[in-house]
Amino acid sequence: MTTRRFLQLDVFSPRPGAGNPLAVVLDAEGLDDATMQAIARWTRLPETTFVFPAQTAGTSYRLRMFSPQKEVPFAGHPSVGTAHAVLQAGLAMPVDGVLVQDGVAGALPLRVTGEGAQQRIAIRSPRAQLAEITATDDPRLQAALRTWPLGSLPPARMQGGRSWWVVEVEDEAALRALHPDWDAIATLAESTDSMGVFAYAFADGSEGYDLAVRAFVGNGRRFEDAASGAANAVLAAWLDLRDALPRGRQPFDVSQGREVGHDARLTLLVDEEGEVWSGGQVQTVISGTIDW
Repeated sequence: MTTRRFLQLDVFSPRPGAGNPLAVVLDAEGLDDATMQAIARWTRLPETTFVFPAQTAGTSYRLRMFSPQKEVPFAGHPSVGTAHAVLQAGLAMPVDGVLVQDGVAGALPLRVTGEGAQQRIAIRSPRAQLAEITATDDPRLQAALRTWPLGSLPPARMQGGRSWWVVEVEDEAALRALHPDWDAIATLAESTDSMGVFAYAFADGSEGYDLAVRAFVGNGRRFEDAASGAANAVLAAWLDLRDALPRGRQPFDVSQGREVGHDARLTLLVDEEGEVWSGGQVQTVISGTIDW
C-alpha cells in the first residue's frame, strides 16, 4: 500500500456543510483505472478526483474524476474543489491568477481570487450548445412536468459536458415546493441521454441571490444534487442565448440545495466572449492520508 494525501471538501459553500461534498486524492501517480473506481466507490461521495503531475505544457496539474459508478469527463464542483486542494497542498501556483486543469474535457482555466477564507475559485466550463427547444406539451416532458407551474421561457435541452433539460418555474416559492416524479424524470433522462431536469426560478434578490435552482438527476441514481457548477453553467448559457441573464455580463449568484439540507451559493459569469465561469468558496472538512 502507498500513503496518499486525501481531503474531503465542501464546494460552493460559505461554511462547512452547506455545499456539495468532494473527495480528493492528491498523490494519484501509480493508481490504475480500476483502483480509482474502487476508491470512488469507497468514498461514497458524488465525485472523487485524482491529481497527477502536469504532462502538458501550460497546465498546472492533470485530473481524473470518478463518480461511484464511472469516470466523469467534466463536472464543475469537482474541478473547483480540486483546485482548492492543489493550492492548499502547494502543488501548483496560479500564474496571473489562473490555474489550468488538464482533464478528459481538455485544458480548462480556473480563476483564483482572494486569499484565505475569502478565496474564490471559478472554472471556465466547456462551451454549452443548444440541443433543442421544445414545448411544455412535448410528450417526452409531460409526465415529468405535470403539475409544475411553469415560467415564460420554454424548456430546452442544453449540452455542455453533460446534457440537462433546463425548465423555468414561475417563481421561487413554486420551485421550492416541487415534488418531482422520479420515475418520470428517470424516463425522460434515459430517453434523451440527459442527466435529468434542472429547474430554475428568478428570485427577488432579497436574500442575496438572483436565481434559485434544483437539479433532479434521473440518469442512473435518482437524487437531487446539492450544488452543480456544470448544470448552472449550461443554465447560464441558455439564459445568455435568450438575453435573460439576471445581471447581463456581470456576475450573478445562485442558491441551490436547501431542499436537501444544504445551502450552496454559486457565482456565475458569462463574459464578453460568451464563455461561462462558475465558482464560489470551498471549505476543507477533512485533511489526512489514505493507504491504498
